[in-house]
Amino acid sequence: AMDIEGLGEKQIRAFFDEGLIKAPADIFTLEARDGADDGALAEREGWGETSVANLFQAITERRRIPLGRFIYALGIRHVGQSNAGLLARSYLPFEIFETALVVAQEREGEAWEELLNIDGIGPAVAGALLDFFAEPHNLEALRALLGQVTVEAVAPAATDGSAVAGKTLVFTGT
Repeated sequence: AMDIEGLGEKQIRAFFDEGLIKAPADIFTLEARDGADDGALAEREGWGETSVANLFQAITERRRIPLGRFIYALGIRHVGQSNAGLLARSYLPFEIFETALVVAQEREGEAWEELLNIDGIGPAVAGALLDFFAEPHNLEALRALLGQVTVEAVAPAATDGSAVAGKTLVFTGT
Protein backbone atom coordinates (compact mmCIF):
# COMPACT_ATOMS: atom_id res chain seq x y z
CA ALA A 1 0.00 0.00 0.00
CA MET A 2 2.99 2.31 0.43
CA ASP A 3 3.85 1.61 -3.21
CA ILE A 4 7.61 1.38 -2.72
CA GLU A 5 9.25 0.58 -6.05
CA GLY A 6 11.33 -2.58 -5.81
CA LEU A 7 9.83 -3.72 -2.52
CA GLY A 8 7.07 -6.15 -3.28
CA GLU A 9 5.60 -9.08 -1.43
CA LYS A 10 8.46 -11.40 -2.40
CA GLN A 11 11.15 -9.06 -1.06
CA ILE A 12 9.21 -8.30 2.12
CA ARG A 13 8.75 -12.03 2.82
CA ALA A 14 12.46 -12.65 2.25
CA PHE A 15 13.45 -9.71 4.48
CA PHE A 16 11.03 -10.92 7.15
CA ASP A 17 12.37 -14.48 7.00
CA GLU A 18 15.92 -13.12 7.32
CA GLY A 19 14.94 -10.90 10.27
CA LEU A 20 15.59 -7.63 8.45
CA ILE A 21 11.96 -6.50 8.73
CA LYS A 22 9.74 -7.43 11.67
CA ALA A 23 7.36 -4.44 11.64
CA PRO A 24 6.34 -1.84 9.04
CA ALA A 25 8.60 0.84 10.55
CA ASP A 26 11.59 -1.45 9.95
CA ILE A 27 11.26 -0.77 6.22
CA PHE A 28 12.23 2.85 6.84
CA THR A 29 15.21 1.98 9.05
CA LEU A 30 16.56 -0.63 6.64
CA GLU A 31 19.17 1.68 5.11
CA ALA A 32 20.49 2.81 8.49
CA ARG A 33 20.79 -0.82 9.64
CA ASP A 34 22.25 -2.12 6.35
CA GLY A 35 25.43 -4.07 6.98
CA ALA A 36 25.21 -3.85 10.77
CA ASP A 37 24.64 -7.53 11.56
CA ASP A 38 24.38 -9.89 8.61
CA GLY A 39 26.41 -8.04 6.01
CA ALA A 40 25.34 -5.50 3.47
CA LEU A 41 22.20 -6.03 1.44
CA ALA A 42 24.22 -5.52 -1.76
CA GLU A 43 26.21 -8.67 -0.92
CA ARG A 44 23.11 -10.88 -0.84
CA GLU A 45 22.07 -13.06 -3.74
CA GLY A 46 19.96 -11.17 -6.26
CA TRP A 47 21.05 -7.75 -5.02
CA GLY A 48 23.75 -5.39 -6.17
CA GLU A 49 24.84 -1.90 -5.30
CA THR A 50 22.58 -0.31 -7.91
CA SER A 51 19.45 -2.25 -6.93
CA VAL A 52 20.07 -1.52 -3.24
CA ALA A 53 20.61 2.19 -3.95
CA ASN A 54 17.38 2.25 -5.98
CA LEU A 55 15.49 0.50 -3.17
CA PHE A 56 16.75 2.94 -0.54
CA GLN A 57 15.86 5.88 -2.79
CA ALA A 58 12.33 4.49 -3.32
CA ILE A 59 11.92 4.05 0.44
CA THR A 60 13.08 7.62 1.04
CA GLU A 61 10.56 8.90 -1.52
CA ARG A 62 7.74 7.24 0.42
CA ARG A 63 8.55 8.87 3.75
CA ARG A 64 5.87 11.43 2.91
CA ILE A 65 2.51 9.77 2.44
CA PRO A 66 -1.00 11.18 1.93
CA LEU A 67 -3.39 10.50 4.81
CA GLY A 68 -5.72 8.33 2.71
CA ARG A 69 -2.91 6.06 1.54
CA PHE A 70 -1.56 5.88 5.10
CA ILE A 71 -4.93 4.80 6.50
CA TYR A 72 -5.20 2.18 3.74
CA ALA A 73 -1.65 0.98 4.45
CA LEU A 74 -2.55 0.23 8.06
CA GLY A 75 -4.36 -2.85 6.79
CA ILE A 76 -7.50 -2.32 8.85
CA ARG A 77 -10.22 -4.85 8.06
CA HIS A 78 -12.99 -3.47 5.80
CA VAL A 79 -10.94 -0.31 5.05
CA GLY A 80 -9.96 -0.31 1.40
CA GLN A 81 -8.69 2.58 -0.68
CA SER A 82 -12.14 4.08 -1.09
CA ASN A 83 -13.01 4.05 2.62
CA ALA A 84 -9.54 5.29 3.50
CA GLY A 85 -10.09 8.24 1.17
CA LEU A 86 -13.45 9.00 2.78
CA LEU A 87 -11.87 8.94 6.22
CA ALA A 88 -8.96 11.10 5.13
CA ARG A 89 -11.28 13.76 3.73
CA SER A 90 -13.38 13.70 6.91
CA TYR A 91 -10.55 13.88 9.43
CA LEU A 92 -7.70 16.28 8.79
CA PRO A 93 -4.89 15.80 9.86
CA PHE A 94 -4.05 12.29 11.14
CA GLU A 95 -4.01 13.41 14.77
CA ILE A 96 -7.68 14.40 14.51
CA PHE A 97 -8.51 11.02 12.95
CA GLU A 98 -6.69 9.16 15.71
CA THR A 99 -8.24 11.26 18.49
CA ALA A 100 -11.74 10.76 17.08
CA LEU A 101 -11.27 6.98 17.08
CA VAL A 102 -9.97 6.97 20.64
CA VAL A 103 -12.92 9.08 21.82
CA ALA A 104 -15.39 6.86 19.92
CA GLN A 105 -14.19 3.67 21.65
CA GLU A 106 -17.34 3.53 23.77
CA ARG A 107 -19.35 3.26 20.52
CA GLU A 108 -21.71 5.96 21.59
CA GLY A 109 -21.63 9.72 21.74
CA GLU A 110 -20.75 12.45 19.29
CA ALA A 111 -17.48 10.96 17.97
CA TRP A 112 -19.16 7.61 17.23
CA GLU A 113 -22.09 9.35 15.50
CA GLU A 114 -19.73 11.50 13.41
CA LEU A 115 -17.91 8.38 12.27
CA LEU A 116 -21.16 6.68 11.29
CA ASN A 117 -22.38 9.84 9.53
CA ILE A 118 -19.59 9.63 6.96
CA ASP A 119 -21.33 8.53 3.78
CA GLY A 120 -20.01 5.03 3.03
CA ILE A 121 -18.87 4.19 6.57
CA GLY A 122 -21.21 1.80 8.33
CA PRO A 123 -21.13 -0.03 11.65
CA ALA A 124 -18.85 -2.82 10.33
CA VAL A 125 -16.17 -0.42 9.09
CA ALA A 126 -16.49 1.81 12.16
CA GLY A 127 -16.20 -1.21 14.43
CA ALA A 128 -13.12 -2.46 12.60
CA LEU A 129 -11.49 0.96 12.98
CA LEU A 130 -12.19 1.06 16.70
CA ASP A 131 -10.97 -2.51 17.14
CA PHE A 132 -7.71 -1.62 15.40
CA PHE A 133 -7.12 1.42 17.61
CA ALA A 134 -8.03 -0.52 20.77
CA GLU A 135 -5.24 -3.06 20.21
CA PRO A 136 -2.00 -2.05 22.05
CA HIS A 137 0.20 -3.91 19.54
CA ASN A 138 -1.34 -1.93 16.68
CA LEU A 139 -0.78 1.35 18.51
CA GLU A 140 2.84 0.42 19.19
CA ALA A 141 3.44 -0.37 15.50
CA LEU A 142 1.60 2.82 14.52
CA ARG A 143 3.77 4.99 16.81
CA ALA A 144 6.93 3.43 15.39
CA LEU A 145 5.73 3.99 11.82
CA LEU A 146 4.74 7.60 12.54
CA GLY A 147 8.30 8.12 13.79
CA GLN A 148 9.57 7.23 10.31
CA VAL A 149 7.05 8.82 7.95
CA THR A 150 5.25 12.12 7.55
CA VAL A 151 1.51 11.83 6.99
CA GLU A 152 0.22 14.62 4.78
CA ALA A 153 -3.32 15.94 5.10
CA VAL A 154 -5.58 15.58 2.09
CA ALA A 155 -6.74 18.76 0.41
CA PRO A 156 -10.47 19.21 0.97
CA ALA A 157 -12.74 18.82 -2.04
CA ALA A 158 -13.04 21.90 -4.19
CA THR A 159 -16.07 24.06 -3.55
CA ASP A 160 -15.48 26.65 -6.22
CA GLY A 161 -19.14 26.92 -7.16
CA SER A 162 -18.77 25.01 -10.41
CA ALA A 163 -21.56 22.67 -11.47
CA VAL A 164 -19.33 19.60 -11.02
CA ALA A 165 -17.54 20.53 -7.76
CA GLY A 166 -17.95 17.71 -5.26
CA LYS A 167 -19.67 15.45 -7.79
CA THR A 168 -18.58 12.04 -9.06
CA LEU A 169 -18.59 11.74 -12.82
CA VAL A 170 -19.05 8.41 -14.54
CA PHE A 171 -18.32 7.95 -18.23
CA THR A 172 -19.87 4.99 -19.92
CA GLY A 173 -19.15 3.44 -23.29
CA THR A 174 -22.44 4.61 -24.77
